[in-house]
Amino acid sequence: MNIQRFHAPTSREALAKARMAFGEGTLILSNRPTATGVEVVATAEDALAALQQPPAAAGKAAVAPQKPQTASAPPTSRAQVEDDAEQLAMSTLSFQDYVRERMLQRRHETPPVKTQPPALTSSPQPEEALPSGRRDSSPKPVPTAGKAAAPAVQPAALSQGVAHELQAMKEMIEERFSTMAWLGQAKQHPIQSNLILKLIRAGYSPGLARAVLDKLPEDSGATESMRWVMDVLARNLKTDAGTLALQEEGGIYAMVGATGVGKTTTTAKLAGLCARLHGPASVGLITLDTYRIGAHEQLRTYGRMLGVVAHLAHDRAALQDLLGLLGNKKMILIDTTGLAPRDPRKREMLDMLDLPQINRLLVLNAVGHGDTQDEVVASFRSSGVQQAVLSKTDEAVKLGPTLDAAIRHQLVLRGVTCGQKVPQDWEAADAAKLVRMSMRSAGKSAFDPQIPDLGFFFSQPTGQQQGRLHA
Repeated sequence: MNIQRFHAPTSREALAKARMAFGEGTLILSNRPTATGVEVVATAEDALAALQQPPAAAGKAAVAPQKPQTASAPPTSRAQVEDDAEQLAMSTLSFQDYVRERMLQRRHETPPVKTQPPALTSSPQPEEALPSGRRDSSPKPVPTAGKAAAPAVQPAALSQGVAHELQAMKEMIEERFSTMAWLGQAKQHPIQSNLILKLIRAGYSPGLARAVLDKLPEDSGATESMRWVMDVLARNLKTDAGTLALQEEGGIYAMVGATGVGKTTTTAKLAGLCARLHGPASVGLITLDTYRIGAHEQLRTYGRMLGVVAHLAHDRAALQDLLGLLGNKKMILIDTTGLAPRDPRKREMLDMLDLPQINRLLVLNAVGHGDTQDEVVASFRSSGVQQAVLSKTDEAVKLGPTLDAAIRHQLVLRGVTCGQKVPQDWEAADAAKLVRMSMRSAGKSAFDPQIPDLGFFFSQPTGQQQGRLHA
């Protein structure tokens, strides 16, 4: 194989020397900078073709005299220079992969030539008799020595696998370029960068924060931008403002939620508010909590403080009987058992409450993390409008995760509890006030990101988030 090195001050001159030596069929093997310029290693494509021929053909090619190569003129046109640059760029690839690709291309372009296979050195196999009694004199295909037969690959399966890989690569590239473009824009607009950092530190999810700031007016100052962001969050946080409060509206409400979120205390507070407005006789209390020790006694103690009798229902039939007995009450409150979202008993308890006159009221602990809130909301979701009460807001370090979940899941907040006093620690749900509380700085935290960390938080916002957000 004829391989030569060419030295020149520039890549163009080195490539021209290689073309003069090997002609148009010049193949660039490598190029590297040197102290005096550029070194190019090249050969002819014919030499590589000889390596791919069968042994007999390769032997004949070795005996046959080689024709003298004619040197071609150096590239002068712009198209030739671009081709030369492309050749040099491709030399950074693996040489074996490149040779394999070029030889496969040549085989597709050139029709196959039938050659006589070389004789086998091993003992001949018996020939099969033809139906006419004659022996077939045509040559049999001979396996190439030293090469194992390649396993058959189904084209459909191969194409499907390649398509999946290309689609995954496409999505990754689009997401990465979108994130880089947005972060580059954020660096050019420091107000957006500071706002996004403040939202993330407040506990809001990166998807919601980016969906809000994508609609931020460009000509706003720092103060106006902050006020605009808080107004957008408040408008998208649904509450019962403009309608009757729970204690004034009345009805049958079942408190549902995870363990320890304050369902019993919330039930007592609502009962106290209704008794204060309409009298103790207007309230009915029912508990389904037969798992916790002393749960019934806790609600009964609250009832005695308010002058209301608390009843216990063990099953669905007893619950229906109690609802019929208390049907003349202004408000009937049902305290349920606190169960984890993945508890198998949760389904039984929700089926027990599946009655047309019962409204579920989700008690959402404001202390919970965003992922926890998402799981709780999805686990206790009911048909129609999902109503909720925020509990333990006085214990929450960050309200952002809970408000973020309420916005994304379109919860309607019916009230807020902020302490253990019954019924004093109850407030109406005020969206603007809750957003202001969520944006208050709670000091430095080890979990707060810095500006260089923002690149790890962002991905393309989903259409669901963009479609539900109203600027």
